[in-house]
Amino acid sequence: MSSEFESFENSITATSTPPAYDDVLPRVERIQAPLEFSWGVAGHLNGVKNTPELRAEYEKNQPEVVKTMTQFGQSRALYDALQTLQKELDEVDDATADFEVQQKKRAVANSLRSMTLGGVGLDGAAKERFNEIRTRMAELTTTYSNNVLDATKVFELVVEDGAVLDGVPESAKGMWYGSYVGSVKEKEGEEVKEGSSAESGPWRITLDAPSYIAAMQHVKDRGVREKVYKAYVTRASEFTPKLDNIPLISEILSLKLELTKLLGFSNYAEQSLHSKMAPSVESVAELSNLIKDKALPAAYKELDEITAYARANGGDEYSTTNLEKLMPWDVTFWSERLKESKFELKEEELRPYFALPNVLQGMFDLVDRLFDISVKQADPDEVQVWHPDVSFYKVFDNASGDHIASFYLDPYSRPADKRGGAWMDVCLGKTSAVEGRDIPVAYLTCNGTPPAEGKPSLMTFREVETLFHEFGHGLQHMLTRASVGDVAGINGVEWDAVELPSQFMENWCYDKPTVYGFAKHYETGEPLPESLFEKLKQQKTYGAGMMAMRQLYFGMLDMELHANYDPSTSEESVFDVQKRIAAIYSPYNLPLDDDRFLCAFNHIFAGGYSAGYYSYKWAEVMSADAFGAFEDVGLDNEEKVREVGKRFRDTVLSLGGAVEPMEVFKKFRGREPSPEALLRHNGLA
Repeated sequence: MSSEFESFENSITATSTPPAYDDVLPRVERIQAPLEFSWGVAGHLNGVKNTPELRAEYEKNQPEVVKTMTQFGQSRALYDALQTLQKELDEVDDATADFEVQQKKRAVANSLRSMTLGGVGLDGAAKERFNEIRTRMAELTTTYSNNVLDATKVFELVVEDGAVLDGVPESAKGMWYGSYVGSVKEKEGEEVKEGSSAESGPWRITLDAPSYIAAMQHVKDRGVREKVYKAYVTRASEFTPKLDNIPLISEILSLKLELTKLLGFSNYAEQSLHSKMAPSVESVAELSNLIKDKALPAAYKELDEITAYARANGGDEYSTTNLEKLMPWDVTFWSERLKESKFELKEEELRPYFALPNVLQGMFDLVDRLFDISVKQADPDEVQVWHPDVSFYKVFDNASGDHIASFYLDPYSRPADKRGGAWMDVCLGKTSAVEGRDIPVAYLTCNGTPPAEGKPSLMTFREVETLFHEFGHGLQHMLTRASVGDVAGINGVEWDAVELPSQFMENWCYDKPTVYGFAKHYETGEPLPESLFEKLKQQKTYGAGMMAMRQLYFGMLDMELHANYDPSTSEESVFDVQKRIAAIYSPYNLPLDDDRFLCAFNHIFAGGYSAGYYSYKWAEVMSADAFGAFEDVGLDNEEKVREVGKRFRDTVLSLGGAVEPMEVFKKFRGREPSPEALLRHNGLA
């Protein structure tokens, strides 16, 4: 590959004739394509099928991959050619440029910016140090992520006394019993206890999301909740010594700051925002504080109500004499009890109506209505998969009948070898530059409740929303009509706009025709009772104040660490910074002294959200307003809904990174976004 790229460089510098566009970026795409695909597969498997052997090979090859990609990003010959192309393309008026020219203009501009941020302008010792930092950062972020995965799976709490789990839903017991059985089978010489069952135990509680959340929501025993909670918020810290991310955090932040100063920025947040919609750190704080002014009073009111309910119903243990205030491991449990009391609705009542196969079909029916596409599962023999739970789907355009995209779905939690969270990633991107790359392929990964005891996966409503969310990301990747690889699908979309389609899709989980397209009892086929659906809608804004403040807290903590914190000179630790920001955005529920949440904050230390976590709220303003367009025409007006859906597909989902996100939004909505819909949807208007 290196020699091929050197040959390319020679070809564009050997002549005085300015290179044509097709001789530059498309050619670079073709050179990069084999490595981009194979390394993408390796990275994906590292997240979903993690093994010691794969880790070792990944870590061994990572420095060479970084070095190779740096060769592209720091090529002066390529940079000069792109600058020449940009001057030519800038002569075409944006108002008259066709879509092909728009794509080329954005691809060239994005590439120049990426190369600038990749150190193309550096020389000598500065360039050498920059590249050392890049290589070291790749190692650190991989180790950080691995430590979180290992610290998550190393914890277990085996419960044998059924009284401890009194009142816990059958689904949670089934999941914990399945975890116990799976754990025993992995240990040589051990056997499952005779007479054991989901009803009688033993039960194994772990820190993977479905298990942890179920424990926090449903286990009455405060001692068990406290133990699980503290294990969760101290993952990958000094409390798990061989997996301690604290020194990694310090080094990551220090190296980011050094790297960004080499590029001429004053801090990493400034560099991060250079390629985002938000113009400055101040603009991010302005939006955060606008929402905070509405959400914080609501959060205080919500916690007061939860506390009063706990004191009234929890017995002496929760009296003011014995408990000054609810602890963090109490809030989720009593919030769930209050919600059940208020709306006479238990999560367990809903699960039988949210079987994964039905939810998938309902979601596919929705995108058929809105975007005129069909989704069909492929024959299992057609593709290779990394786990038996994984399935493969094809997307067809209804008007033409053409197969236009595909995706893999990996829906269930597997704490032994799969990292937590949910995400969409690119398997194959659409591009006209590489032969056979006209059909984009996505990876959709969730960590939902797995099937248990012969039952299908019976999802929580939040898991349903998460599936819709990730599918929204997938739609933007798959429905692109851009053919220039660097701006097709999610490529080239500013990071603080990329959550628009995903958060938009979540809104349909409260739309009656959509919900009744999948909410059928997994055994009887009976539809969800109307009374339960009404209660589901009523509880939509329950806890919205605390939820909004939680997101603002994470976003502003991320921004503070990347805008104003220097580990080498500050008298504060990162955990002091966390407490200081929490005092502003979570004053009603401050972190424990031993809270080490930052040690497992993969988004900003091992993902793409450094100085970018605010993007969720930034994009949510746009996503709520976009859904408002459907509300404006009436969600029961099928003809108009399809009409607006077509417009959404033709703009937000089709244009990819070829058009600036503000222009894309205005093409869809006819104006710039307003936060009014977001505040209204959250009951904070």
